[in-house]
Amino acid sequence: MQKNPLKIIQEFDQSIWQDDLQRKMLSSGKLQQLIEQDGIRGITSNPAIFEKSISGSSDYDSDIKRMSRQGYTVEQIYETLTVDDVQMAADQFRPLYDSSDGRYGFVSLEVNPHLAHDVNGTIDEARRLWKALSRPNVMIKIPATDEGITCIEQLISEGLNINVTLLFSLSRYRDVVQAYIRGLESRAANAVPLDNIASVASFFLSRIDVLVDPILKNIKRDRLPGADIVDRIYGKVAIACAKRAYLIYQEVFESKRFEIEALLEKGARPQQLLWASTSTKEPEFSDIKYVEALIGPNTINTLPGETIDAYRDHGRPQPRLTDDMDEAQQVLESLADLDISIDQVTQQLEEEGIQKFIKPYDSLLETLQKVSR
Repeated sequence: MQKNPLKIIQEFDQSIWQDDLQRKMLSSGKLQQLIEQDGIRGITSNPAIFEKSISGSSDYDSDIKRMSRQGYTVEQIYETLTVDDVQMAADQFRPLYDSSDGRYGFVSLEVNPHLAHDVNGTIDEARRLWKALSRPNVMIKIPATDEGITCIEQLISEGLNINVTLLFSLSRYRDVVQAYIRGLESRAANAVPLDNIASVASFFLSRIDVLVDPILKNIKRDRLPGADIVDRIYGKVAIACAKRAYLIYQEVFESKRFEIEALLEKGARPQQLLWASTSTKEPEFSDIKYVEALIGPNTINTLPGETIDAYRDHGRPQPRLTDDMDEAQQVLESLADLDISIDQVTQQLEEEGIQKFIKPYDSLLETLQKVSR
């Protein structure tokens, strides 16, 4: 019998997480099946996922009506529902977390997206959610905005597990890594444990290509300067960014730099890179494009259900993450030759990403208001 490709990926020290969380998945045994049969090692959630889950089913209606009768606000109902789901998922992952000495088995919950540029608000909500969840194998998701960098450092120093989300640019990734290190250094200075801290940096991929590829198409169609190099980089920018991000990871966490070695000696763990937004948006490309190219050690790939199914069916896992690193650099340099600023692209994506979470969050609150009447 052929071995499940999703499990073979583990042989290359990469973990697959599910990019979805629904109550039916928890109550039906579907999550347990994913853990046992596919080797899924974690779950991530966001406001868009919860909006689809709660608004798209009647699974939550009785709880919503009950809390409404008890005088809960819609914000309190939202938080209670999401905390309950994350706790249930974390409990199902707990045996994996315990058996792996805290390396696998995490579930993530995001702070209110309206707080993306509010340092104090984000820190306060993260602390409150962390306390409410009361599970060692949960992560609080913090967006990688300028303000988020400050929050990450502070919350890591306080011992929270952090999933840094909405990360698009290489320069911002360096900021995230340094915030993580500073947070660990603060803990070390206070002589508190480092070995119980887990963090991931979630690098969003497909949205980069979705924004850049139409620009490249237009350059080729209109025969603008540089049209001859478009075919060499079309559909490759996001993966090139991911590969260069991994070089930064190696430079920081696998180097002989004194501050890293000192922290690792005290039990600290590297902040893992997580590939997010990994469903292929263009039908001309493989539906497992963002999985095959990015298999590498000490990384995570979080996949929606349809991509998990696709990879189970026709994935061909091999450790390809460090292949063609020079080509990745050439792809990014070619953007500049075409007068495409990757910094402007990633800044736009960060701003749009926040709005893509705010809209479903607000929509869900409206739905809760209707159901609770």
